[in-house]
Amino acid sequence: MTSSTRRRMRSGAVALGVTAITAAGLTGCSSSPDYAAICVDPETDERVDDDECDDADDDYSGSSPGSGFFWYYLGASSRVPAVGSGVSGGSFRTPSSSSVQRGGLDSSGADSVRSTTRGGFGGSSGRSFSG
Repeated sequence: MTSSTRRRMRSGAVALGVTAITAAGLTGCSSSPDYAAICVDPETDERVDDDECDDADDDYSGSSPGSGFFWYYLGASSRVPAVGSGVSGGSFRTPSSSSVQRGGLDSSGADSVRSTTRGGFGGSSGRSFSG
């Protein structure tokens, strides 16, 4: 075997090893967020379509009627109401020091936030951030 053949085989093995390590590392990106947010009309406490909320909006303070729709934060084990249904068990205040997924939850509702959120590749279309 010549040295150039040996060198090509070695570089192929290195590339394969790097690919395997990268793939293994990406599987660690699939953790679920601590909280998920749905869009809510604070005047009726009913869920509305997530497209009605804006990521730039501040938290709802309860003192400005008719001011639009706001993100309502649910813990990972909370029930997800369907669009048009009443909400409970969450908060209009952004959780601090936690990972949050805004939007992307099933509009027809679900047993829990955790059952509808997926991180990593192929996950939901929600927008995630850390608070």
